[in-house]
Amino acid sequence: MDAAKEEFLREFGRDYGYPGGPKTIDEIRAIEFKRLGGMAYLDHAGATLYSELQMESIFKDLTANVYGNPHSQSDSSFATSDIVRSARQQVLDYLKASPKDYKCIFTSGATAALKLVGEAFPWSHQSSFVYTMENHNSVLGIREYALEQGAQAYAVNIEEAEHDTFTGNVASVRATKHQILTRNEAKFLDKDHTGSAYNLFAFPSECNFSGSKFSLELVKIVKEDLIRYSDGSPSFKGCWKVLIDAAKGCATDPPDLSKYNADFVVISFYKLFGYPTGLGALIVHTDAAKLLKRTYFSGGTVAASIADINYVKRREGIEELFEDGTIPFLSIASLCHGFKVLNSLTIPAISRHTSSLATYLRDILVALRHPNGTSVCTIYGSRSSKTLCNEMGPVVSFNLRQPDGSWVGHREVEKLASLSGIQLRTGCFCNPGACAKYLGLSHSDLASNIAAGHVCWDDCDIINGKPTGAVRVSLGYMSTYEDVKKFIDFVSTSFVSTRTHASDGSQFCGRSIHFADIGFENRYSASRFHLKSITVYPIKSCAGFSMDRWPLSSGGLLHDREWLLQSLTGETLTQKKIKPSYEGRKILRKFLIAPSLTFSFLRTPSLASKGTHISCLKDCSNIIIMMAEDKQKSDKGRSKPEPPIRRVLVFPLM
Repeated sequence: MDAAKEEFLREFGRDYGYPGGPKTIDEIRAIEFKRLGGMAYLDHAGATLYSELQMESIFKDLTANVYGNPHSQSDSSFATSDIVRSARQQVLDYLKASPKDYKCIFTSGATAALKLVGEAFPWSHQSSFVYTMENHNSVLGIREYALEQGAQAYAVNIEEAEHDTFTGNVASVRATKHQILTRNEAKFLDKDHTGSAYNLFAFPSECNFSGSKFSLELVKIVKEDLIRYSDGSPSFKGCWKVLIDAAKGCATDPPDLSKYNADFVVISFYKLFGYPTGLGALIVHTDAAKLLKRTYFSGGTVAASIADINYVKRREGIEELFEDGTIPFLSIASLCHGFKVLNSLTIPAISRHTSSLATYLRDILVALRHPNGTSVCTIYGSRSSKTLCNEMGPVVSFNLRQPDGSWVGHREVEKLASLSGIQLRTGCFCNPGACAKYLGLSHSDLASNIAAGHVCWDDCDIINGKPTGAVRVSLGYMSTYEDVKKFIDFVSTSFVSTRTHASDGSQFCGRSIHFADIGFENRYSASRFHLKSITVYPIKSCAGFSMDRWPLSSGGLLHDREWLLQSLTGETLTQKKIKPSYEGRKILRKFLIAPSLTFSFLRTPSLASKGTHISCLKDCSNIIIMMAEDKQKSDKGRSKPEPPIRRVLVFPLM
């Protein structure tokens, strides 16, 4: 064991690795996650990993039992209904929710659960939809339903909690409103509405951008209308309902609904234990469920309907009323195997384990310095009892800086990390409010970024000297010290300056060599250093060619990675997606491209005899795309016809 790990264990040994548990973290990784090998998977906020033993148990279950459609009345259908009923109870138990007070509605994911709340909530022109800035896009989308029905919507920043002098409990919370949103063209179908007005307040149990965890005391504060706004605006009319987005936080710290009676909680199961995907749940309080109204009905949600007249009798059960069609019962049957994994380790132990790694990583990154003393990392999010965010989840989000204080693009970090066997995520993580808040992006900054062509998931990581996103490392129950250490070593090696000065005044900085006053055609005058060879890759993911000198452009090396291989459907082809292979004499031998766009194809006898079809396309990027399609042999006697073999070659016009 190296000295660094010994030091880590001295500080975090009581929390790290499940001491006293059924398995140590090293045993878990060796037995249940062999497929990782030397990879450091650090994107558990995006999707955590399934255990190999978990998947074996699921496979054994599905191959040993017969599960039928739960809407049928056969024995296999009854078996499915029992499994579904048990799964609902496991979900409620996980959240410490009484089945008398809460119901579990299965959905296709957390997003579908949020959409269901937005669609069915009793909005009126007297309603308000209020949400914290740190919310996922899927929560922000609810405001479309609110605005359409004449309600107002706005984001808030929780500024400071005020505590009772005697009890120490939170007495009220101060908050700042952002711009109030309304929709003038909304159809006010309830202009004469005289009933109760219902408002909805939404917040995440854990911010998926920064890892900041909101205190669940906020549920009580909202319901008792204890938020005081800095602009002095009066309290809202009507009754408050509270929505918790627990999709991120539920894997390590599920909300305790026996203490905090939220009205709606959404979760996603692949965030909990990796599998299944495409399955989530809305946990709804029975009182709140009575307020939800549905327009659409489907198979499974009706007790009776008549085809040729306007008659439908809906089912009375809350789950049955909101689960359209046949639920994904085989995916639901797999949930018990995932919960078995979490329950064996226990959630408190998982929370301590992941927190120890996140705290260690955060402390190391904060301490990193360039030789000139400037910080390498800017960390986003911190503990703050004043804002009811007094805990941090197992997420570390940050951006890196150069020695001169300029930013390192997050996409550059992600690409280099991938080459080093590290999987993480960069960008805004579908959380535009938190992204703008932590990066200090104003409305004008965001508008100019969009005008410059920046969209989610692109490579525009720095615009006008400001980052457009961040780097996020997130940890799961199977994460190890070695994963974190590998990432720390990667940052230290790749982005921390190791500056030394040469006698001629040139400077080495990390892996980059900066030469002063070098021009496109000028040779470096000093005899000590000269460029021996440089390799340029005009076509991304294709072979390059080496030269002893090469001109520069405003974007780097001239023509480097200027062209892409593209499929006929427009998908960019790279070596990450497609591994090159040769099929003997079937390979296309050579294309000769002239500036006049004429070309010749050197056929081989094997290609000519098989009826190879060649097509040539030209696009606006000065690219020739050539597709070769080899027809397969006769499909007679085959149960399924085989598609033709297609190859795509792309050449720049020289």
